[in-house]
Amino acid sequence: MCGIAGIISSNTTIVTREQLKKMTDALAHRGPDGQAQWINQRGTVGLGHRRLSILDLSAAAAQPMHYLNRYSIVYNGEIYNYIEIKEALIKKGYHFHNSSDTEVILAAYDYWKEDCLEQFDGMFALAILDKKEQIVFAARDRFGEKPFYYVANNNLFAFASEMKALWAMGIAKKTDDKMLLNYLALGYVQNGNDKEQTFFQDIYSLAPGSFLKLDTITLQYKTYIYWELDKDSVQKISAEDAIERCRELFTLSVNRRLRSDVSVGTSLSGGLDSSSILATIHHPGSFFKTFSAIFPGFAKDESGYIKTVTQYLSKKSIVNGPIEQHFTEPSALGLIRDFKTLCYHQEEPFPSSSIYAQFKVFELAHQQQTKVLLDGQGADEILAGYDKYIHWHLQQMAGKSKFLATYREKQLLLKNKLSFKWGISNYLAAYLPSHAAIQLEQNEYLKSVRQPDINKDFVLALRGREWEGIHKPIITKLNDILYFNTQTMGLEELLRFADRNSMAHGVEVRLPFLSHELVQLLFTLPAGFKIHDGWTKWLLRKMMDKKLPDEIVWRKEKVGYEPPQFQWMHNEILQDYIQEAKRKLVKKGILKPAVLNKKITPKAAHESNNFDWRYLCAAQILPGEL
Repeated sequence: MCGIAGIISSNTTIVTREQLKKMTDALAHRGPDGQAQWINQRGTVGLGHRRLSILDLSAAAAQPMHYLNRYSIVYNGEIYNYIEIKEALIKKGYHFHNSSDTEVILAAYDYWKEDCLEQFDGMFALAILDKKEQIVFAARDRFGEKPFYYVANNNLFAFASEMKALWAMGIAKKTDDKMLLNYLALGYVQNGNDKEQTFFQDIYSLAPGSFLKLDTITLQYKTYIYWELDKDSVQKISAEDAIERCRELFTLSVNRRLRSDVSVGTSLSGGLDSSSILATIHHPGSFFKTFSAIFPGFAKDESGYIKTVTQYLSKKSIVNGPIEQHFTEPSALGLIRDFKTLCYHQEEPFPSSSIYAQFKVFELAHQQQTKVLLDGQGADEILAGYDKYIHWHLQQMAGKSKFLATYREKQLLLKNKLSFKWGISNYLAAYLPSHAAIQLEQNEYLKSVRQPDINKDFVLALRGREWEGIHKPIITKLNDILYFNTQTMGLEELLRFADRNSMAHGVEVRLPFLSHELVQLLFTLPAGFKIHDGWTKWLLRKMMDKKLPDEIVWRKEKVGYEPPQFQWMHNEILQDYIQEAKRKLVKKGILKPAVLNKKITPKAAHESNNFDWRYLCAAQILPGEL
């Protein structure tokens, strides 16, 4: 995993090593193991790279890498099945000079062109210059694990792993006020209607599952979608066969993500997802390291579950060798100390202090010289792990007039003490899904324009853009909302947080649940395999039954990686910071002056209307603050 940057322009005074060096210096944290810049003979294309050495640590695997005297690449990520692709390409006559996955990408592109993306199981953002065709081909992985930001005008196309590299080369930093409004009023950190929009004007994010082709002569480019989930096909398969097939794909995914020439560990929260990864690992070492954030004395501290998991797996000898556990204890004072650094790396606002707990886990891995960490992100979105999915599942059943089955499932879910609302409005939504979506959008619109703290002039200045970024899907089945959270709004923002947090410490995060083959299979399975007999994430629970302790597999309460934010927000120093943030937003004309007289309202990390936290974050991303 690394940091990439590039400048393409017919004005050769723009494409300089000095400019590229400014960009790669801004990305130094992403690649502490090396850096390089390269410019083509015509002086119109420059590529820069910061290296985090994971596969083939030799100089032969350094980037920018060149191939067949035709292609040049900068690339960030990992292609986990590079060994299998390499073997297939060798049979087709290709030769390789190093053991990296980067050279495999170049050979694959030479053979398949843009269709090579369909071959990759991985996370990636890449740019390839084809000297013969005079084009730049750029692409991003299916789910958006790796970032790719770009700017484009009449005489410049520039890209980078993070926006700070674009600012370093002189791109103006101007906040997009509609994105800011949606964040302050609604908590949105993405535009659900436009995946390319960011919080900054004229800086775009290449959408997940997309690629672009840029003509290096005219600087004209076009983006294309190469992958999208199929959410409508449902296969007929027995529960036993589905469990076995998912187990096979998940095991394959974990094993591929263990491929590394440096040390590998895993995060461990005490929940089912991260515990499932640890239970599936067969690591050929004497020790395997786990990294956890714990909060002693907090009601939602999961250290007891972490202990249960590690003791069980050690006793059963599931993991080859002892489990070496490492813990970090994030605190309010730590958050205060690290907040500016956290915001610097995140670049765009985030919804809660949960991001900080993750930041500290990756910091801990770095301190223990572990460069690769497996993590359980994505499981909740593809397996219906959140309580918020329950009413959508019940609505799907009710919409098919399965009233007895709906009532039975509802009672079993209540018996398991799951938190969800269900009433007459849900029955209406089941039969009028379009009307329900329209009403939800209307509610969001009213919340955005009527948020009492926001200056009316700030809202009026956005006239004509009131509905921008507000989107609620039409839900007729559970897969519709899972698709929305996986492909439209939800998962990508979590992946962004994880990328920035891991890269801040030069650590690579790998996500076994996001093997595209596994995800696509799960989307073709009946909804009843995901929420069943009163259990969310039923299929994963069945997969891990007897492989993990019952206290983990059949645990009823869901804790969403939650720190004691409510307590932290009572800290006087943090409250002073929040008050200062509000002053900045008032001075900018974003908040009303009266907000300075309102008492700060502490909220838990996942609680709604977490306005004071949003003010704290928003004040940091405004131009001049980072």
